[in-house]
This record gives sequence, C-alpha cells and structure tokens, in this order.
Amino acid sequence: MTQRITLADMHKVVAMMREAAQRHVMPSFRCLDHADIRSKSGPMDIVTVADEATERDLTTALQAVWPKALVVGEEAVAAGPDLLDGLATAELAFVIDPIDGTANYAAGVPLFGVMVSALSGGEVVGGAIVDPICNIAAVAARGQGAWLDDGRGGERRLQVALAVPAREMAGNASWRYLPAPVRDVVTHNLPKVAGSWDFRCAAHEYLMLVDGRCHFLLFNRTLPWDHLAGWLIHQEAGGYSAHFDGSPYRVTDRSGGLLYAPDRASWQALHDLLLTAE
Repeated sequence: MTQRITLADMHKVVAMMREAAQRHVMPSFRCLDHADIRSKSGPMDIVTVADEATERDLTTALQAVWPKALVVGEEAVAAGPDLLDGLATAELAFVIDPIDGTANYAAGVPLFGVMVSALSGGEVVGGAIVDPICNIAAVAARGQGAWLDDGRGGERRLQVALAVPAREMAGNASWRYLPAPVRDVVTHNLPKVAGSWDFRCAAHEYLMLVDGRCHFLLFNRTLPWDHLAGWLIHQEAGGYSAHFDGSPYRVTDRSGGLLYAPDRASWQALHDLLLTAE
C-alpha cells in the first residue's frame, strides 16, 4: 500500500525545514565550541549539536502532521542502524539529513543544506533541499515536477542542463570515496571534461545540477539521506541517473555508485569518458 504525497505536502515540509534551520542551524553557524562537535567514523565524518537539534525538531514536526509515518534521521541511524530496515516497506516514511555538509558547517564554510525525502512503499515520492544561507529550496513530488522556491514568494520550474558532448560538460566526481581501481580511472579521466569542482556538500551540488548550472554528478556512496531527495528532484527536472553498471537506483541500495546526467545518451557518454580505463 502506498500513500500519495503532493507538492503542497512537500511545501509544508520545506516550511518545517526552514523553521528548524532558523531555530538551530543558523544561530550556531560560526559559533560552535569544540565541545559542540564530535567525530563519528573518522575526522571528516562529524556531527554537531546543531545536527542533532535540527533532526529532533524535524522528526517532531513531521510526526505531528503524519503521526503514522516512519521518520529516519541520519543521526538516529548512527545510533540504531536497524531503523533503515523499514524504509522499503513503510506506507509513508521520511528521511532526514539535518545538515548536509557538516564538515563545511563546522569549519564556518557557508556551503551546507538540509535535505528531506518522502517514501511510500519503497519508492521516493517527495524530496526537498533547503539552503539556509540563501533561504532557497528545491522541491519535488513524484509526477508533479521540480520547483525552485526563492524564499520570497516566488517559484519557478527546475530543468536540468541541455545535453552537450561529454567533453563539454562540467560537474563533480566525488572520487575520494571510490574504491581504488575505480578512483584511479576517474581521477585520470576527470581532466577530460570541461570543468570539475567539489563543494563537499551534496545538497549544494544537487541544487546546481537540478537548476541546469552543471551537467553531471558522480558519487560512490549511496546513503539514503545524502541522495534520495536530490535523486527525485533531478528526475522530476528531466534528468537521468543510474548505478555505474547501468541499473536503476533503489531505496535499499547501499553500493553501486551513482552517475547523473542530462539524459540517457549523455549518461552513456559520460560513463564511457569517466569510468572506462584507457
């Protein structure tokens, strides 16, 4: 059984995200003490008191509107990994990334975002990404398009970049997390594209991708809080994506990488250019 999520529903979620960000994220930005930051799995995998407070706030807000929904936050999963098991079957679930780009946030770099996705019956049915600095939001509901909310009452439809030859494309390949053989191939081939950059923040990279400001993204890790929202928004904005082997991305997938492109032909051209050894 599935539950329909509308664009109006996702705009409610965006309002919750903005409120939580203004309450917890922005007041602590560039004001964190050392005691407010701790490491999880490594020096670049950190959590702050603002992450935890934002996740608690959003969990409460979402459950107030959808009391039967499963709500899964990145920090809650760090404490209880079994929470992920319910995403494939829940009639309605929400996945929260309270601060994407926490390393940037903790370092005082203004490239971070809040991401929430909605799932029903194991399918992504809604996605939202909020930039708390500029107050813009990208939002989508399955079959209802992708939209940019400018935070001032304006809204326009999002559309991915037009397809161009692979060597004329610009984007980001997050090569640091690739397994060694693939990483070597990608880092060797990356100079063949027109331009590349790394924001250390999937939220901002998705905001550029879905608004046609870059052509491609490449990731190895496929954690749900990092990608479900951006994946749906990109799809609703007309883009194409798949695992490195060409298979479709699924909610339960934890490996296989992700390559995003303007369309299927562009995806294949990028795959051949970036992921094929000479």
